[in-house]
Amino acid sequence: MKATSVLISGASIAGPTLAYWLNARGFQVTIVEQAPSPREGGQAVDIRGTAREVVDRMGIAGEVRAAHTGAKGMLLVDRAGRERFRMGADLLGDSGGFIADIEILRGNLVKILHSATRESVEYMFDDSITALREEPDSVLVSFRREAPRRFDLVVGADGVHSNVRWLAFGEESTFVRDLGACVAVFRVPAVSNLGGWHRMYCVPGRGGARGRTAGVYPLLGRDEAIGMLFFPVPPGDSDRRNVVQQKNLVTQAFAGDGWEVPRLLEAMSDAPDFFFDRTCQVHMDGWSRGRVVLVGDAAYCGSPLGGNGSSMAMVGGYVLAGELAASGPDHGVAFARYEALMRNFVTQCQKFALSGVDFHLPKSRVRLWAISQMMRMLPYLPWRGAVVKGLQNTANAVALQDYPV
Repeated sequence: MKATSVLISGASIAGPTLAYWLNARGFQVTIVEQAPSPREGGQAVDIRGTAREVVDRMGIAGEVRAAHTGAKGMLLVDRAGRERFRMGADLLGDSGGFIADIEILRGNLVKILHSATRESVEYMFDDSITALREEPDSVLVSFRREAPRRFDLVVGADGVHSNVRWLAFGEESTFVRDLGACVAVFRVPAVSNLGGWHRMYCVPGRGGARGRTAGVYPLLGRDEAIGMLFFPVPPGDSDRRNVVQQKNLVTQAFAGDGWEVPRLLEAMSDAPDFFFDRTCQVHMDGWSRGRVVLVGDAAYCGSPLGGNGSSMAMVGGYVLAGELAASGPDHGVAFARYEALMRNFVTQCQKFALSGVDFHLPKSRVRLWAISQMMRMLPYLPWRGAVVKGLQNTANAVALQDYPV
């Protein structure tokens, strides 16, 4: 019997995870990625709850832990760099708080996943899908560079601005909910006084307007760190592909701020890995249409304000592959089962992510003070156990099935 052919768009986290499990179950897998090679750089991502079991089952847990950034936790500082409070990675159990106890640079995780799949999966780098035409027994796919090809199934694992979603489901604005914040991420020269702590400096807003946050994430043993800047979406339209305009928006938003902000803005001016986007979530009534299905941020982005994005991507890839194998030729049944198993997990992760908006963009000094006090007292509060349980329930809201290999 001919193996089912699957085209996956996107070689970040969800795509290669899905490819690994599909290949293990006898599918013929191709990944198309518009970048010329596996993407490097990016911010630190966390692996929480059920996603750790996926990593274990893939046999890459050792590599992932060895690539840990070394971050001890998160520390909030004032304008002069004085500590307001700190939250260790182990404070709220193995699901972590703002910092999980397994943190890895996105680029390093991508590299590990690529290494685990490159010998058995066909990769098409420096290319992208331009058209999809579904036929009774396949999908005819046109590419920017390669000749058209037919696949039994097509998967969009190409992020929040998914090209596959746009081609198969329609306009991005239908599914993407803006959270009112912009984020900029880039490498900066090492900051000597971090001590392994992710330091954050929040500037409260005034008159009901939201504030902003600057952060420096440590990379132990390296001569660089990661700068992160969060601020409210400015009025007017902006082009998410115009880097000069984006850097000007960041500079204007943080002009005159204290702590390490001037140094961050200076480093941003010529940072080669500068990333900028508006924070958002993706909400869809269904993640499949015909022979096309979405996984990861393309289907259910939670936003970088709350974490769990990589965990949803890896768990989603595992579940989708398992259901496709278990359902035989009936991909419709597989897609429905995949969504039924994942929906509650996704809903809880997205709800948790919304809490990050208030923390990163506090509306007043009083609000910032209240958040600081709550965080400072959390280890001693009687309901700390309930907080830990809530985080654990979110990170483990889906149980992995034992699909046959």
